[in-house]
Amino acid sequence: QVQLVESGGGLVQAGGSLRLSCAVSGSRFSIVAMGWYRQAPGKERELVAAINGGGNTNYADSVKGRFTISRDNAKNTVYLQMNSLKPEDTAVYYCKSYAFNSWGQGTQVTVSS
Repeated sequence: QVQLVESGGGLVQAGGSLRLSCAVSGSRFSIVAMGWYRQAPGKERELVAAINGGGNTNYADSVKGRFTISRDNAKNTVYLQMNSLKPEDTAVYYCKSYAFNSWGQGTQVTVSS
């Protein structure tokens, strides 16, 4: 009933920035509670950032002060602004709709030393 499509990943040098987008379609409901997760090779998928219906956010300790989650309800899109990227941020990043329990296909982020 809902599709989530991530974009904005790529290759960036350490210290650089990327902005990931997650476009939600296929539903008449606006996006509400959303999360960004990441999974590196050989590791479990982990929560990076989340935002609830009231706009409250929370972040993994490893990204606090560097990443910002936000949304544009008019565009049905959630964003993850990533600054001061580190090689350990390298992973496939996924967005999730909590309301629909649905995941996007993921977008690769690679940070070089």
